[in-house]
Amino acid sequence: MKVSYYPGCSLEGTARDYAESILGICASLDIQLEEIPDWNCCGATAAHSIDHRASIELAGRTLNLATKLPNSDMLVPCPMCFNRLKTAAWALNQDFANRYAINLQGALPRIWDLANFFATEEMLQSTAKHIKKPLEGLKVVCYYGCMANRPPEITEATDFENPQALDRIMESLGATAIPWPYKTDCCGASQVLSRPDIVSRLVGKLYDMAQRVGAQAIVVSCQMCQANLDMHQEKIGADWKRNFSLPVYYFSELIGLAHNVTGVERWLRRHITDPFTLLKQLNLWNNP
Repeated sequence: MKVSYYPGCSLEGTARDYAESILGICASLDIQLEEIPDWNCCGATAAHSIDHRASIELAGRTLNLATKLPNSDMLVPCPMCFNRLKTAAWALNQDFANRYAINLQGALPRIWDLANFFATEEMLQSTAKHIKKPLEGLKVVCYYGCMANRPPEITEATDFENPQALDRIMESLGATAIPWPYKTDCCGASQVLSRPDIVSRLVGKLYDMAQRVGAQAIVVSCQMCQANLDMHQEKIGADWKRNFSLPVYYFSELIGLAHNVTGVERWLRRHITDPFTLLKQLNLWNNP
């Protein structure tokens, strides 16, 4: 299978663990990722807050580049990038599209949020066939954040209030996905720089509920959510006067673990909150 691929900016830097895990599992599943040539930043998170026209035209340029590739599907791992690309595709197909300097020049591929792509029946079956180490005993909550599913008229999500993609992926790997009420609550995103107090309140609430429902870890598909939940547990725990120690895994890392893909240890070692102790306790990690 060959698909177009828009990595986005952060996967080139701070989210290299996510990027490498995606490349690793796609190689194991014989999915060929054709990176969109000369792609540019989609404008998240600043452009749509500062200059609406720029936010549409930045993403629109990349969409036009994607139309030049022969693939019918386009994978976008970052939910913020996915949201911006879907917004641009929607805006440039409306009656008012002529207000922008960018016009769509061809038929667009289907733009996929990466987790939703891996949660299709075809991909779930393919993923299940390659499992070498079922993730039995691992109890997680799946955290989607607020960008991949809303607004539904843009994202085309049908389960935007209670998304199921990550839950289905985890169950297919042998893990237990525990229902919880904060799947799509905001983590504060880049407010962690300007208003860490807000992020402490928002993320602390997520930790608290995850522990209350019996989760041992949190599974994400967004690098901003992963960073906010993974990097600041000690500080947020001190703010809440609690001890939080919940590993925060990308769903792609857990697919890689279940498939015994080379590189899992390298990906996980980039995490801040210890990701290994839990896996060792569950006999899912045998490396020293």
